Amino acid sequence: MSADHPLADYVDNLVYEPAQAHDHGIDLTASAIYEVAGPGRIDFGGDELEDADLEPVETELRDPDDEFGWWHLEGGQYVLQHNEFLTDLEEPLYLQPRTELLARGVSHPSMQVVSHLPLIPLTVADGGVRIKENARVSTLLPVGARKTAADPR
Repeated sequence: MSADHPLADYVDNLVYEPAQAHDHGIDLTASAIYEVAGPGRIDFGGDELEDADLEPVETELRDPDDEFGWWHLEGGQYVLQHNEFLTDLEEPLYLQPRTELLARGVSHPSMQVVSHLPLIPLTVADGGVRIKENARVSTLLPVGARKTAADPR
């Protein structure tokens, strides 16, 4: 994909690489947000594994001429899907929420990713939030290079 950032070779479908690739990692963008409409199932052996029923949260345009809409999320739990995909990973990577997301009362779990970006739970504080389509919400980092506001190693 790009020689400008070492992780860019492992990330497909970047929305705008110059803004997403930086010294610390690659920012990932919001593609879809879902509400859980019906329960999934998980068991010990996997024979009864069943996906939850997800309903997409619709976006709203602020102005009729806008190209991208906004998700108007009330406080609660949602499921986030990124625009980007992982390809040909040689080593696990670390996914964490962006500081800008956290500062607005929104979070998702930090985790290692090995072969793909899963759908991930998104928690919104009681006051709610507005997220624009393609907003940068997560950062992908090499394992061992985690940087957070609490631990800026």
